[in-house]
Amino acid sequence: MNSEFFTALELLEKEKGIPADYMIEKIEAALISAYKKEYGNNSNVRVVIDPAKKDVKLLQQKEVVEVVEDPETQISLEDAKKIAKKYKLGMTVEFDLKTKNFRRLSAAAAKSVIIQGIREGERRRAQEAYENKHEEIITAIVHRYDPDTGNVVVDTGNGYAVLPAHEQIPGELFHAGDQIKVFVQEVNRESRGPLVTLSRVHPGLVRRLFELEIPEIADGIVIIKGVAREAGSRSKIAVFSRDPEVDPVGACIGARGARIGTIVDEVRGEKIDIIKYSEEPEEFISAALAPAAIKAVVMTGDRACRVYVEPDQLSLAIGKEGQNARLAARLTGCKIDIKAYTGEIEDLPEGEA
Repeated sequence: MNSEFFTALELLEKEKGIPADYMIEKIEAALISAYKKEYGNNSNVRVVIDPAKKDVKLLQQKEVVEVVEDPETQISLEDAKKIAKKYKLGMTVEFDLKTKNFRRLSAAAAKSVIIQGIREGERRRAQEAYENKHEEIITAIVHRYDPDTGNVVVDTGNGYAVLPAHEQIPGELFHAGDQIKVFVQEVNRESRGPLVTLSRVHPGLVRRLFELEIPEIADGIVIIKGVAREAGSRSKIAVFSRDPEVDPVGACIGARGARIGTIVDEVRGEKIDIIKYSEEPEEFISAALAPAAIKAVVMTGDRACRVYVEPDQLSLAIGKEGQNARLAARLTGCKIDIKAYTGEIEDLPEGEA
């Protein structure tokens, strides 16, 4: 063991975040194991690694006994006294071993432990990096597309991960080298490293894009109250302003639609309805059904309502295959029953007809 070994430990701690003390413990155990494998398991040995002196010693231990039965592990009291008069029965005498093969054994064992340590360090660093980004957006580079499964392998900067076909926005195409934003949906610890679930269809992607692109949201002036999404088709996002002077919808749209345009481009042209949140459920539900014009909203239960629209607005309120009503229900948390207005509004409180 020379200074290069200790330099390697220092670099391992600095670059991989693996403490030198931890590695020294692992290497001591590996050296003992290597020695016993070579010279027999009955040997009692101890390894002393001294980073300050950049020195490694292998010490054989023998118990002081009256009668020696195993010369590998025992020494007579008479012989121990020749070494030092302090020794008594039951004490341990240590000998500095200078075996020819120790350098070879130590180098091989240390190399093996360091390689394993590097792997563990990389896994730990990747695990921590992903955990710090859990439910956040990261930028990844497309590495490879698998035409058989439709999965995309991406380089996240902390290793390679898979963006499954079912977590991709319908219809989007990827090419090697493309930069894409992905949502870190889940992170699990595995023996071979972190198992990461990436997504581009999760509602959290839209939420985080708004937080990234809209300064008022990043500053906490505008609050996102909810997101409902059907990836690749339409999303609805409810926003609220803490400052009465700031229009939350206008802040999200930006001058000439610049802010919302950036977000729409990232989600491949997906339509996004920005809804002004209201504590009044009738007002919130009415806004959530945009772009349809709503005649009236009647709450029929704690989380249920009946919505009246002019006949020519009925299909718009419901949306293609019920999408608009479905997203509005998810956003508001209410069961919505949409009816055409025919001149009468059932259960409407007095004075609102």
